[in-house]
Amino acid sequence: MFTKIEAIKKEVAKVVVGQEKMIDGLLIGLLCEGHILIEGIPGLAKTTTVNALSKSLGLGFKRVQFTPDLLPSDILGAEIYDPQNNDFKIKHGPIFTNLLLADEINRAPAKVQSALLEVMQERQVTIGDESFKLDLPFFVMATQNPVEQEGVYQLPEAQLDRFMLKLVVGYNTKDEELEIARRIANGTSEAISAVISPDELNDIKTAIKAVHVDDEVEKYIIELVSATRNPKEYNLESIADYIQFGASPRVSIDMFKAVKAMAFLRQKDFVSPVDVAYIAKEIMRHRILLTYEAEAEGVTTDEIIEKILTAVPIP
Repeated sequence: MFTKIEAIKKEVAKVVVGQEKMIDGLLIGLLCEGHILIEGIPGLAKTTTVNALSKSLGLGFKRVQFTPDLLPSDILGAEIYDPQNNDFKIKHGPIFTNLLLADEINRAPAKVQSALLEVMQERQVTIGDESFKLDLPFFVMATQNPVEQEGVYQLPEAQLDRFMLKLVVGYNTKDEELEIARRIANGTSEAISAVISPDELNDIKTAIKAVHVDDEVEKYIIELVSATRNPKEYNLESIADYIQFGASPRVSIDMFKAVKAMAFLRQKDFVSPVDVAYIAKEIMRHRILLTYEAEAEGVTTDEIIEKILTAVPIP
């Protein structure tokens, strides 16, 4: 099974240079059936990576470019009048796929976000009076630009909480950027092939569920989540005034799933505290609501999580 994971990574590497942590995060989302939010400035291969991953999996793939004038029906579909039969028929939108790439998700208005929220949570679509269950697997991989950029909105907290991971993508190294420029200039990127079947993907998901998590590691996860809600109980008075709301119970659920997948990607059959620490920021950074004081002082959620990881005893 590990060879299949390596084969997927090898296919993605045909068009994506570096960005290993982003690729690991996307694989964790895939294997845990969780939605992924990817943040970074334009030009960092966010869309390219998601597209490459979908091709290597052989899954259905649709891409929607989010814009301020986008309507819910542009994603979900709509009832269309059929004059020949004097009746209405349903036209399905791009949401009816396995992997939906929501590109620049934070450029769309609130109505579109609320329509997408139902799909992400319930895996179903309501058009008119009818509801349609989506084919599984289904998950959303959304990209967003930093909120400091022009023409973007802050996503609602309820929607952010539905994303299992938030991956923050940075620049490549100088050597990696040199390789990217050479590939594009010389047109040497290879075609991507599907290297795994749906049955093999399900076998991997089953194997991940069997990964062992010790009781002490489980308690460690809960302590980390609890520290975001009650920092003073963990001698974290220095950050208590910066946290308005701590992580929700979904964080604990997603952490239990994600650390198993993280251990599996490292070819282990058990979870260690290192696996928890490695993925903690990606799971929690978008689910901790900071106070105005934190924003005024430039304190980030990543800094908060770093202090929590330092304060909570490792089993």
